[in-house]
Amino acid sequence: MKVIISYPPLNSEKGVPLLSQNRQFQYFKDPTYIYPVVPAQAASLLKKEGFEVIWNDCIAQEWTYAQFLDFIKKEQPDVIAMETKTPVVQEHWKIINDLKNLSSDIWPLTTVLFGDHVTAMPEESMRNSKVDFVLTGGDYDFLLLDLCTALKELKLNPQRYTLDADLEPGIWYRQGSEIKNSGQFKLDHNLNSLPFIDRDLTDWKLYAYKNGNFRRTPGTYIMSGRDCWWGKCTYCSWTTLYPEFRQRKVDNVIDEIGILIEKYKVKEIMDDSGSFPVGEWLRSFCRGMISRGYNRKINLDCNMRFGALTDDDYKLMRKAGFRFLLFGIESANQTTLDRIKKNLTVDTIMQSCKSARRAGLYPHITIMFGYPWESYEDAQKTLNLGKWLLKKDYAYTMQSTVVIPYPGTPLFAECKEKNLLYNYDWSYYDMKNPVMKIGFDKEKLLELVQSLYSVSYSPEFIARKILSIRDMDDIKYFGRAFLKVAGHLFDFKMR
Repeated sequence: MKVIISYPPLNSEKGVPLLSQNRQFQYFKDPTYIYPVVPAQAASLLKKEGFEVIWNDCIAQEWTYAQFLDFIKKEQPDVIAMETKTPVVQEHWKIINDLKNLSSDIWPLTTVLFGDHVTAMPEESMRNSKVDFVLTGGDYDFLLLDLCTALKELKLNPQRYTLDADLEPGIWYRQGSEIKNSGQFKLDHNLNSLPFIDRDLTDWKLYAYKNGNFRRTPGTYIMSGRDCWWGKCTYCSWTTLYPEFRQRKVDNVIDEIGILIEKYKVKEIMDDSGSFPVGEWLRSFCRGMISRGYNRKINLDCNMRFGALTDDDYKLMRKAGFRFLLFGIESANQTTLDRIKKNLTVDTIMQSCKSARRAGLYPHITIMFGYPWESYEDAQKTLNLGKWLLKKDYAYTMQSTVVIPYPGTPLFAECKEKNLLYNYDWSYYDMKNPVMKIGFDKEKLLELVQSLYSVSYSPEFIARKILSIRDMDDIKYFGRAFLKVAGHLFDFKMR
């Protein structure tokens, strides 16, 4: 049985869609390709269980739509599975309909969608496209294996096997003209049972170089946990996928890192758990990295929460090989921080950045503008905090975006209830413009986003970066970062 895991082309004048492994969808003018960890685990798991698997990321391969359709027609897979997100789900409906029409007279093709949007609104895609199955929840690697196994059994024993009796909870499907589902998805799978990702099968080098976070290349991604141990931020789309947090065993993660170092010669690893595990798990991990000597061979990056670590934790992380920590500020207004359930204060933000820098780590901060309850002056306050952290070198780099309320999140539910949304056309939910009603001009909002990126051209910021250069890797990194920033200045323009 042949299964293709695909990211079909989404050609747009807006730029490159950051669809894979991304909680907040954006288009980037400067190409950036993020390694899709869970889909890659799905491919590896299917291959391990004897399925013929083809990895097909047309976005990273820069294929045209005609190339994609020709490829599918040539391969004639039994199943094609695709990750979707809110801003592109309507495009994916059209692609699925095209695929079903393409295959209808030639071979039977089963189409599958998974991701945060269809987890929040599974029936919508069933009604608006010819998709055969929708996988809900974040363990779609396990669910895709379950589905493919069931389809294989059904094909072999059509008289003795029925889908509705045997599918794992979380799968939506059709039975005649009816839309049915196998129940609410569960997060009860053992993450340590997953095979390590087959990086060759999933063409890992496509994502190893065009990523602005990597100081040293080639780089790649792993996930130590699914997804965030806090998991309460009201805007985060992945809270729909992972309402519960689970983490792999320390040795399991370190063993995978060892393979990436020895077999693939990876120089930098981004752990894309929503928040990297903390406490004794973190300390055991760091000690394990040091005892195996991996801390001298690799740089580690991860997502982290302000206020979660002590000064000693930061120092131990630096010793263990950590370099880059991604923190979500989101706002400098306490009312907003409380309302979106960040569980932190502005003072905690500043102190955590300072502590990380003292330990020799490099904080990357993310900031969002466009909350409907904030005034222009409130938003400026956030801008000023971001600028101050960057100029004083308490934050090393940053990302600035327009906040988007994704379906399934508490923020979306609040906006829907209070009539705070401009529209329900999902193509506008791409961070190019606000979709929530704000109290000042949209143009001013986008100027705020761009203003934060423009800090990169201030003399104070540039001087600090020049003084921080230690080797050729730093020079190459700053060169790539300069191009990324230049691209971001064009990412937020009124359309």
